[in-house]
Amino acid sequence: MDHDHTHVLPADVANPREHSHTIAPAGRHLHAHAGHRKEIDRPVGERMSEAVALQGVCAGYFGRDVLDEISFEVAAGDFIGVIGPNGSGKSTLLKVIAGLLPVQCGSVRVFGRAPDSATRRMLGYVPQIESVNWSFPVTVFDAVLMGTYGRLGFFRRPSAADREAAHQALADVGMSEHADSQIAQLSGGQQQRVFIARSLVQHPKLLLLDEPIAGVDATTQHAIFTLLEKLQKAGATIIVTTHDLSCVAEWFDRVLCLNHRLIAFGPPSEVLNAQTLSATFGSHVLFGTAAS
Repeated sequence: MDHDHTHVLPADVANPREHSHTIAPAGRHLHAHAGHRKEIDRPVGERMSEAVALQGVCAGYFGRDVLDEISFEVAAGDFIGVIGPNGSGKSTLLKVIAGLLPVQCGSVRVFGRAPDSATRRMLGYVPQIESVNWSFPVTVFDAVLMGTYGRLGFFRRPSAADREAAHQALADVGMSEHADSQIAQLSGGQQQRVFIARSLVQHPKLLLLDEPIAGVDATTQHAIFTLLEKLQKAGATIIVTTHDLSCVAEWFDRVLCLNHRLIAFGPPSEVLNAQTLSATFGSHVLFGTAAS
């Protein structure tokens, strides 16, 4: 369905939150979305090997686009890293895929269909820990058990099987001994593991993680990525945003470089070069560190 949504320039918005710590978009972009294609022109049978597919997606907040005509496809079972400067749209991209933020134009497919209540039951979404109110009085176990509520719906209590799944998820992330602790008492790395466990209790086919290694030490980073690699080998598709380029070549099958627009998408060996990283982060990026 066509609409009259229009791009506006960052300069036209006072204190734009998404652009406050990043370089400006590559060029001028001000147009209506009415002529954009709405669907991915591919038979449904050919989509089944795709976990995620975006075509011509524009999305943002308060009338201003953060994502500018983004198109890419993620095969089922892939481990994808999304990199870009702060404010480049990484978090927005995950919200679009999860169906938490509507698109202004273009189309999104998750396992062959538009995001809806059915696709949300197939995915786990882990937001940035800074966006969570950690003062909420809840134990670690109860926080993980909340991951079953979306599947249960209203007025249904978790079953014994759900509780066992929560215990297993805590064991998977190495947090069983903290099950009865208040979540506010945990370190940042421990809190991140709890939120990953909360997503695992749903047995997701698709995992979306927003900066899961931000603010954690090297040992915790390795533990988190080792767990994610294990989940990938078990069949999960995983998309992770990160600002830490040192982990990109080691862990991800493919890397998506984002700065409001899609800069590049491919294997780390092809993407991590001076030209692409300069276009993504600006000329100040340390290429030697990123590519090592």
